[in-house]
Amino acid sequence: MADTLTIPIDQVQIGLYVYLDLKWFQHPFAFSHFKVKTEDQLRILRGLGLATVRVDAALSDIPVPTPAPNRPVPPAPPPMSPEARAESPVMAAKREMMERIREQRENAARIEQAFVNTARAIRDIDRNLFSQPAETIRVAGKLIGQITESILSAPELAINLMGDKLGGEEVYVHSLNVTMLSMMIARDIKLPHEVASLLGMGALFHDVGTKNIPDKVLNKLDPYNHAEQALVETHCHGGFEIGQKLGLAAPALAIIRDHHEMFDGSGYPRHLQGEAASVLARIVSIANHYDELCNPRNPADALTPHEALSLMFAKMRSRFDPKLLQVFIRCLGVYPPGTIVQLANGVVGMVVNVNTAKPTRPQVMIYEASVPREEAIVVNLEQQPDLNIVKSIRPSQVPKDMYNYLSPRKRVSYYFDASDPARRSQS
Repeated sequence: MADTLTIPIDQVQIGLYVYLDLKWFQHPFAFSHFKVKTEDQLRILRGLGLATVRVDAALSDIPVPTPAPNRPVPPAPPPMSPEARAESPVMAAKREMMERIREQRENAARIEQAFVNTARAIRDIDRNLFSQPAETIRVAGKLIGQITESILSAPELAINLMGDKLGGEEVYVHSLNVTMLSMMIARDIKLPHEVASLLGMGALFHDVGTKNIPDKVLNKLDPYNHAEQALVETHCHGGFEIGQKLGLAAPALAIIRDHHEMFDGSGYPRHLQGEAASVLARIVSIANHYDELCNPRNPADALTPHEALSLMFAKMRSRFDPKLLQVFIRCLGVYPPGTIVQLANGVVGMVVNVNTAKPTRPQVMIYEASVPREEAIVVNLEQQPDLNIVKSIRPSQVPKDMYNYLSPRKRVSYYFDASDPARRSQS
């Protein structure tokens, strides 16, 4: 909690940063602490029935008034009648905001269920790959076709952060993440539908060669030794051979073989440089590396989404196709879903949704102690033009109660809302 001073309500002025000791639902403002900017806000504050209010000098634009010695605290002004408050435009706006949050919660539940269903479908594809190869490839093609159609045809595409409700399907989420992030790039660069479908198949099966690697090596938390690294690198050629036996198309096979190649030639297995690897393989290389930074074998090494993007751009830029990396960063935004951020008004929250058309104005779930977590406030920055993100925060830098409330996921997973935007126009 910030260091605050308590002053009489009649001394509140424009420029002071105030804290309201009311439940979020008991006042008409979007936040329970904010900087007073207008006479309307002053009038509303004085109509809440508070005798005093807390102010934060550090966040205020003007000095905090010093009450005269022994000055009695004036009685609280009479609050607005319930009827007048209910009819006031500000409470109407608050009700609209609460309704939008309810709709956002319903949308999130719908998208999360779709994510879980897709992860389960990928689990079944993986389990049946060798016992029923022809049927499994047909099912995979149908799934990728549905994803491709949904993503490429949507007027807008919203990327949502998923929870941890998979119930054992976590191992399949890497393939799902890489597929989804690759399709995000495909949409942005306007790949034709049939090419995007090939990209989706290659991305879905990019790690199929790891079936030849012992689990004790794949799941090792410590860094690989030289022999283990050499063994792991065989999954590219091994996967290529498996893909051939399964009858995958040549572009998908090239993705499986080349998804660890790097633009500067530092990748494997063939040390290809520049555009020697196909554009589809270069797309999957970016998506795969990003997901491995966010969700590494050892969770202690995990980077936040913001850190992963920053690292790829600042220190690894030469390893990726520069145009495709630029597209990737533009789509995810500077603050990808899963990033804990501080807003310009001092409020802390977590980015939960990015619209790829407006990546600098994401939706942010707000930490507000007076609001139960299951009813958490979600602010759409697109609808708050005066409010912006000022910085990202590492989870270790936020208080434990705030961390638990925002609940940064153990695994950073994404799914897309490619539904009719009219259905989520206010979300």
